[in-house]
Amino acid sequence: MPQRVYLVIMDETEEARLALRFAARRAARTGGVVHIVAIVPQQTFSAFAAVQATIEAEARDRAEVLVTAAAGSLVSEGAEPPVVSVREGDAVKVVRDYLSEHPEISALVLGAAADGNPGPLVSHFAVAHPGQLPCPLMIVPGSISDEDLDRLS
Repeated sequence: MPQRVYLVIMDETEEARLALRFAARRAARTGGVVHIVAIVPQQTFSAFAAVQATIEAEARDRAEVLVTAAAGSLVSEGAEPPVVSVREGDAVKVVRDYLSEHPEISALVLGAAADGNPGPLVSHFAVAHPGQLPCPLMIVPGSISDEDLDRLS
């Protein structure tokens, strides 16, 4: 049986942390693995190339630290080491490209914000363009407690 692969888009939000926790627990229970992608947004153009390069490098460094910390927390809990990637660009395009490059992905796991708009990726994939993913979409509610999340995963 092929290994289940859960894709999580990581950022500094609580909903991303919950999505990662859910995906990690599902992967551990199904003998699967987690792919973590941090997305560095495209930077606005700066007339000063050196300033632009510094801004882009700092954004990439923050994303790499975030993903490395997330990967470390999974491994410290005994999970299989995740596949980690930092990509630059528009978030929707990055997710679509990653899914296209990795047909082994079993599910895209996203966290929805606890209040207000659920977030741009959830809005895009679950509301504006449902049914266009090559895999199931799992949405973790941002208001769920760690205890309930553990019980359900």
